[in-house]
Amino acid sequence: MLTVRAAEGDEDAFALLVQRHAPAMTRLATTLLGTSSEAEDAVQEAFISAWRRLPEFQRRASFGSWMYRIVTNRCLNVLRARRPAAPLEEAGHIAAAEHSTSPSRITEARDAVRELRQALDLLSPEQRACWVLRELDGRSYEFVADAVGISQEAVRARVFRARRCLTQALGAWR
Repeated sequence: MLTVRAAEGDEDAFALLVQRHAPAMTRLATTLLGTSSEAEDAVQEAFISAWRRLPEFQRRASFGSWMYRIVTNRCLNVLRARRPAAPLEEAGHIAAAEHSTSPSRITEARDAVRELRQALDLLSPEQRACWVLRELDGRSYEFVADAVGISQEAVRARVFRARRCLTQALGAWR
């Protein structure tokens, strides 16, 4: 098992874990933080923290779940420190590429991303993390609760409040 070898100090085993989990962690951090540079920094710091704390890792959860929690907490700290944030910076480019069939669709996609960016700024960092993990990443309430370090009931409440806020903020897009 890679985690056991890595916990024993095997750098190659840890490098494989990083290689395996870095893309998902970077997607999560980019969605939460909105900029790829901040996301890359947060993920790098999270992996450094994981390397240092790997001997403490209790295999009750998978390494991936443990990393989701570390990355989510790191991103929440960044969000709390820099309120308000500019989320989803690159999403406009992604949306434009997906809808590149006509100029009007590109414009509409960019407008939608801009509106979502502004709406996400209205959420607290905790609501944002819960909503992103649940709605964009498709994670279970149990997974989100573990990643954020709160109860499933608290996750459900935060996702509910986030949905309500986003629905109000994005009313024109319904």
